[in-house]
Amino acid sequence: MTETIETDVLIIGAGIAGAGVAAALANTHKVMILERESQPGYHSTGRSAAIFLPNYGNDVIRGLNHASAPMFEHRDVSLFPEPLLTKRGSLTVADESGVEPCEEFVRNGVGVTAIDVDSAIAMVPILNRDYIKAACYQADAWDIDVNALHQGWLRKAAALGVQVFTKSEVASAKRIAGEWQVETANRTFRAKTVVNASGAWADITAQVFGVQPLGFTPMRRSIAVLPAPENYDTRGWPLVDDVNEAWYMKPDGGRLFVSPCDETPVEPHDAFVDDMILAEGLYRYEQAVTTPVTRVESSWAGLRTFAPDRTPVAGFDNKVDGFFWLAGQGGYGIQTAPALSALAAALIRGQSPEAEVESLLPLLSPARFA
Repeated sequence: MTETIETDVLIIGAGIAGAGVAAALANTHKVMILERESQPGYHSTGRSAAIFLPNYGNDVIRGLNHASAPMFEHRDVSLFPEPLLTKRGSLTVADESGVEPCEEFVRNGVGVTAIDVDSAIAMVPILNRDYIKAACYQADAWDIDVNALHQGWLRKAAALGVQVFTKSEVASAKRIAGEWQVETANRTFRAKTVVNASGAWADITAQVFGVQPLGFTPMRRSIAVLPAPENYDTRGWPLVDDVNEAWYMKPDGGRLFVSPCDETPVEPHDAFVDDMILAEGLYRYEQAVTTPVTRVESSWAGLRTFAPDRTPVAGFDNKVDGFFWLAGQGGYGIQTAPALSALAAALIRGQSPEAEVESLLPLLSPARFA
C-alpha cells in the first residue's frame, strides 16, 4: 500500500535553494523535501566553486548580494562552527581588446580599483606582462564554503522535523480541494504549498504540476583542475578573471581551478565536460600567463540555470494556486541564497520580507513573464 504523508509545504529539490527555504520555514510550518537524486546537492550545489562578489550580477542580484552579506558575516555558529567566508580578493585583467571594458568596470563597480600591470603581476606572478594591458582589483571578494552552508541548513531543517526523501522524483501531481496531491514511485504527499526549487528541471517540474513553464535555460559551465605552478605559493593569490569573460582562474588547496566561462545551453542532465570547449578555454588562459598547461588533474561541469532576463524567480505562480517558484539563480545561487531563502519563507508565511528586498519583489515575481 502506498504511504501517504501530510505536510504544509513540499519542496521539490534539496540543493541550496531547497535546503535554505526549508531551514527558514520549518519553525512555523511542517516541511518535507523531495529529491530526485540519491543525495542532496548532487548537481549545481555540489559542483559550485562559489565566491561572494558584491559586484557580481545585475542590479537585482547585487541587491540580493547586499541582503545576504550579514548572514555570511555574522553566521549562526551553532549551525556553522567555521567561517563560511574566507578572504580571497578578485583581480580582473584585460588584453588590448578589454582595456575599455576594464575602465568601464572601474567606473561603474562598487569597491573596484584600477591598478597598474606591475601591481597585478605582484599579486599573481605568473601573469604575462606582454598580454596584460589593464587591470583592476576588488578587495571585497570571499570564497564561500558551499558544503558547510548547505549541510548546516540541512541539519537545521532536520532538527525542526524536515525529512528529505531522496530518489523521489515527482511522477504526477494534481490540485484537490485546495491541496496538492503529489505522487512518487512509492509515496503520496499532500501539501497546501509546493515550492519548485528543482534547478535545471524547474520548467519540467512546473509542467508536471500543470503550471506554464517560464522559459528557464540550463547552461553548462566547465572547470579544469590544474596543479599549481612549480615554485609558486598560490595560497594568497586572488581569483583572476578576464574582463571579457574569456576565462577565470581560482586557487584552491594548492591547485588551480580554471574555467572557460562557457555558457552552453543544454537540456537538464547530469552535466559533463565538453573537451573541445575546455581546451579552447585553457588556450585562452595560457595566453594570459607564463606557465603552460601541461596536465589537467581532473575536470567537471555543472549547470547554471537562467530565467529569460537572467534574474531569479521567487514568488507564487500568478495562475496556479499553491505553487511557489524558487528557481533561475544562474551563477549567483550560493551568494544570494540567504536573502532568497528568507524572502521565500516570508512570502509563504504571508508576511512581507525584509524592507531591503521588498522593493525587489516585482522584479523577482513570476508574474513579470505574464
